[in-house]
Formats: sequence, C-alpha cells, structure tokens
Amino acid sequence: MDRTLVILKPNAVQRELVGELISKFERRGMKITAMKMSRIDRNTAEEHYREHVGKEFYEDLISFITSGPSVLMILESMDAVNIVRATVGATNPADAAPGSIRGDYATSPGHNMIHASDTIESATREIELFFRPEEIQEYRLAVRPWL
Repeated sequence: MDRTLVILKPNAVQRELVGELISKFERRGMKITAMKMSRIDRNTAEEHYREHVGKEFYEDLISFITSGPSVLMILESMDAVNIVRATVGATNPADAAPGSIRGDYATSPGHNMIHASDTIESATREIELFFRPEEIQEYRLAVRPWL
C-alpha cells in the first residue's frame, strides 16, 4: 500500500466543499489514515513549497495556503499517488478533465482548491512535514480487508 498527502486548500474550506471532495476519494476506494483541519503557518508553507522559491508565483502560493484553514489528509491505497492525481486533475483548471476536482471546482492555477503529492518521495516528505507518526491510524476496512 502507498500513502499520499492531500491538502484541501482554504478556498475549498471557504466554499464548503470539504465533504464533497473527501467523498470523491472515498468513492475511488482510498482509505483515510489521518485527517485534520489546520491553518498552515508561513514556515511550514515555505518548506512545503521550497522547490518554487524564486518563481514569480511563489509569494502568492505562500499567501494563499496560509490565508485560512486547510484540511490535510493522508490517503492510502495501491498506487495512491497516481489515483489521487487522476482524481484531482491537471494543475491548470482549464486543462483539467471534467469530473476531476480541479476540472469541476477550480478557477485558477494558483488557487486550484487542492494539493496532491506528485511522487512517492514527495508524499513521504510532505506527510512527515504535516503529520506526526502518532496521528496516522492503522486499521483495516471491513468492506475491503486488503486495505
């Protein structure tokens, strides 16, 4: 099983879409192993987006992700990163497929509702940044005992 990080950004919370977005992952067969609502502080945001330092959109990314509460989740399944990325859709909502989260709900590339880890390595780093080991729950789903 793989794990990946998903962040429902402040505009998803403000637009009251949290439950609807979570249900998309559950319907895809993803298991939630950790979840919390948190306002991401600037230092954590800078560490999270460190690969974008120096890019013209960097400050907007930091300002946006720290502007209000976000919902952070660890999702687990076989091939979790790729399943989540397909569910989320392309970064630019104009390129995102209808039915994907960004295709249905996002309005701009920078404020695109959701973050999803892009590789297993990124997921591991991001999970460690946002969650302590004791926050991650180990359990089996009764309806899918292999998860």
